[in-house]
Amino acid sequence: MTRIETRIPFGPALSRRSVLRLGAGASAGIALAPLAGCAGPTGAPGPGAISLGLNRSLVSLDNKLNQFDAAVTVQRAVRQALTRIGKGLRPELVLADRFEMTEPTAWTVRLRRGARYSDGTPVTVKDVSTALKMYAGVNGSFIVGLFPEMPTVEPVDERTFRLHTERPVPILDQLMANILISPAAANRPGELSGGVGSGPYVVTSANSGTGEYSLAANPRYWGRRPAVERVRVRFVPEESSRVVAVRSGELDVIDTITPDSAEQLKGLPGVRLDRTSGTRVNQLFFNFRKPRGHPLADARVREALSYAIDGESLVRDVLTGSAQQAEGVVPLALKGSVRTGRYVHDPGKARKRLAALGASDLKVKIIWESGEFPADTSVMEAVLEMLRAVGVRATLQQFEPGGDILQWRQGRRGDWDVLGNGFSVPTGHASTSLQGMYGGTPEKEKTRDTYQGYVFPEIAARLADASSETDEKARNEKLAAVQKRIWDTRPCLWAFVPDVVLARRTRVRDVGLLQLNSYDLAAVRLEG
Repeated sequence: MTRIETRIPFGPALSRRSVLRLGAGASAGIALAPLAGCAGPTGAPGPGAISLGLNRSLVSLDNKLNQFDAAVTVQRAVRQALTRIGKGLRPELVLADRFEMTEPTAWTVRLRRGARYSDGTPVTVKDVSTALKMYAGVNGSFIVGLFPEMPTVEPVDERTFRLHTERPVPILDQLMANILISPAAANRPGELSGGVGSGPYVVTSANSGTGEYSLAANPRYWGRRPAVERVRVRFVPEESSRVVAVRSGELDVIDTITPDSAEQLKGLPGVRLDRTSGTRVNQLFFNFRKPRGHPLADARVREALSYAIDGESLVRDVLTGSAQQAEGVVPLALKGSVRTGRYVHDPGKARKRLAALGASDLKVKIIWESGEFPADTSVMEAVLEMLRAVGVRATLQQFEPGGDILQWRQGRRGDWDVLGNGFSVPTGHASTSLQGMYGGTPEKEKTRDTYQGYVFPEIAARLADASSETDEKARNEKLAAVQKRIWDTRPCLWAFVPDVVLARRTRVRDVGLLQLNSYDLAAVRLEG
C-alpha cells in the first residue's frame, strides 16, 4: 500500500496507512488570547473586529454548490469537516481524531471527543451520514463531482464509523475535507445560508442577497477560542472600491486582487501583501454540448482556435507576470500532475487550419461571471481582439455575481461557445481536479452534473481506474497517461494558473495564506 506523508496540526508527519491522531486536548486552531471588543468609527471595524471584503458574493455558508476560493475561509469558520487541507497541501484532522485506511475500500474514522455545535449538541455519526446524502442530492454540485464515488457510512459505536466505497479511493481523507457537517435534522439537499455549525464562529446576521454576514466568536467552541471576537463579511464587487477601502482601513482583508491593484498597494504604509503559488486553473473552456457536425465539436477546430491566443502577451501585459500559462490540463503544483503540452501563438496557422477545416467564418460567444479570476474583463477583451484578428467573429457576455450563469453552464438557459471559468482544487491532488472536470459520463450528463458537457466514456473509465489505484507509483503513471489523452481533446481555448495574492492591513497578523487561496480565520490575530 502506498505511503504518503501527512502532517497533522501540532504533530509529526505520519504515513497515510498510519492512524491519524490528535491529542484530546488539541484543536485545529491556534491558542491566542481574545481581544476585547468595542465599537469602532463608522465604516471601520473596532479593535476586536475584522472586516473582510470578498470579490464575489457569498450566497451560502455551506458549499454544496458554491465553493469559490475565498468563501472557504468564511464557510469553514462556521461549519467544519472531518479533515482539512493545510500547509503543503497536506490533510489535517479537524472533527475526526482518527482517519485511517484499514482496507482498500474502507476507512475507519473516529469523531473527536467533545466536538459539538454552537448550540451545545454533539457532532454525531448520523450527521456525517446525512451530510453525504445531502451533498449527493444536489444537482450540479461542484463537490460531488470531485468524488469518484460517494462513500457510505457504517456506524461502529457512538463516535466511530467506517466509510465504504465500491472501489478504493486512496485520497478519501482529502476528499472528505470538502464535506461540511451540519446537524442531521437541519440539513437538506440545498445551500444553507444560516444555521448551526461546529466552527469557531457563529452567524449573528446574514443577508445572502447582498452577501453580507456578521460572525461572532462561538462561546461553546470545542477548540481554542479565536483571537478575533467579531468578523464582518462584505461583498464589494468593484475592485477599485475594495482597494480604496483597505487603504482607508474600512476593510482589513481583500482577496484575489489583480496585478494592477497589487502594484498600487505595494509598499503603502499600513498595508501588506501576501502571495503564494496557486492551485487554481483558470480556463477558457469549450462548450462540449455542441451537436455532432458543429465546428466546435471537432478537436481540430478547437486546437486551431487556440493558436489565435497570445498567452505570453496576456501573462506579461494583462496579468503583469502574476500567472503562468498552463502546461497541462491541471496545475503542475498538484500531486500527480504532468506537463502535457503548451499553448502556442501562431495566428497564421490558426487562419490556415480553420480554412482547411471549413471553419473560417466561425462565430464564437464567450461568457463568464465578473470576478471569476483577476483582470477577467481585460483578459476577455484582449481574447476578443485576438480571435477577430484571425477572422473569428467573437462576442462577449458578462454575468454579474449572483446571476443565472450556473443555468447557462448547465445548458439550461442559452447557448454559448467558450466559458471563462476557474476550477479550484480543494484537495491538492491532481486526481480530484481530473475527476471533477474530465470524469463526466452519459449518466451524469442527464442531470447536468458534468463539466460543461465534457463526456468521454473512455477517459472517465481510465480516470476511475487511476483514481482507485492504491499503489502510488502505478497511480501516477496511469494519471500521467490519461492527462495526455485529455490534452489531445483540446478542452480549452487557453488556460493559466494565477498566483494567490491577498492584501491586508498590518494590524492583521497570522493570516497563513494557503495555496488554496484560503486561510484559517480562527488563527488570525489583531494588533493595535
